[in-house]
Amino acid sequence: MAELKGRRLVLGVTGGIAAYKAAELARLLVKDGAEVHAVLSKSGAQFVTPVTFQALTGNPAWSDQWDARMPSNMAHIDLSRGADAIVVAPASADFLAKLAHGLADDLLSTLCLARVCPLIVAPAMNRQMWEHPATQRNKSQLLQDGVTILGPAEGEQACGETGLGRMLEAVQIHDALAGFFQPRVLAGRRVLLTAGPTFEALDAVRGLTNLSSGKMGFALARAARDAGAQVTLVSGPAAQPTPDGVMRIDVTSALAMHAAVMQRAAACDVFIGVAAVADYRPVEPVQEKIKKEDKPLQITLAPNPDILAEVAALPKPPFCVGFAAESHDLEKYAEGKRQKKKLALVVGNLVQDGFGGETNSVILFDDQGRHPLGPAPKIDIARGIVAHIGAMLAGNGGE
Repeated sequence: MAELKGRRLVLGVTGGIAAYKAAELARLLVKDGAEVHAVLSKSGAQFVTPVTFQALTGNPAWSDQWDARMPSNMAHIDLSRGADAIVVAPASADFLAKLAHGLADDLLSTLCLARVCPLIVAPAMNRQMWEHPATQRNKSQLLQDGVTILGPAEGEQACGETGLGRMLEAVQIHDALAGFFQPRVLAGRRVLLTAGPTFEALDAVRGLTNLSSGKMGFALARAARDAGAQVTLVSGPAAQPTPDGVMRIDVTSALAMHAAVMQRAAACDVFIGVAAVADYRPVEPVQEKIKKEDKPLQITLAPNPDILAEVAALPKPPFCVGFAAESHDLEKYAEGKRQKKKLALVVGNLVQDGFGGETNSVILFDDQGRHPLGPAPKIDIARGIVAHIGAMLAGNGGE
């Protein structure tokens, strides 16, 4: 992936044990194509040295406001000009207070005050420091000032206590930054998705399922969130991590997925049926484990409800997007599905192109024809699908 390719980011590092995560963040950002310039506070340099960031980013790391390496001797001005964002991770309680009150007594705080680009901070501190009224006042002021705050997370802290205050993991901050620069084409929309396989029990230990990993559905949930939507994800058994800010509802069977979706479908603006829902389920699952015998086993299967068709048939249906994973004749079956179920959009792909993998290649089918996407990483495909949905909604006057 290269979601941040061409982005110029200033990475600020303040004092705290979470500074070690900033080194990993710098590595991830550079790997993803960003140009990174690290600026450390005096206390930040006590935990991770500037040499570390210089090695990871390939650019000089800065900590001294009077560093003569900057030709103009105005690093606080020059470093922010042309930057797409300043990201401070970790941001200590002291540094949040400086930002909230406009203090500028070192290179990093002066840089943030003199910036002409967005400022993003990832707080890291003891739970009692985070919960203190002064810190919460500073947080509120920063939000009013347009600063984006990522986290903090809840969990075990270096001091041995547990609670809110942990800095987000480097990969979470990376993903949030990648989403930060995405167009908000679904701002204010409520999106409901399904993802993953379903599992239809045969007996106490066996069942009918499929090879869906859920990766495409989870990528779409993240892409929709990044596009400004409020996202609810109904997932079958899948080991994918839930994107931050997405409400996840775990189900197992097709009937459970159907119930979860129909309970929420009327309140959503967009429904995307990505899950590989089992077409059939055993009529009478056996409560105990079926013992092997030397004769054929007969199992009677009943059809599962068609979740997508039922949502599309609601009196006031949301904008419905279906998926068609086929082994052959993709265009015939995908377009046929769209017409039969009266869907606005169907995303078709051959199972050999992406089922369970990291990349995908799809074709979007709508009233205007066919629109190929990929091959590309699934998050890129997801962003392309979301952009297409946003354009269709805008073209339809938001209906």
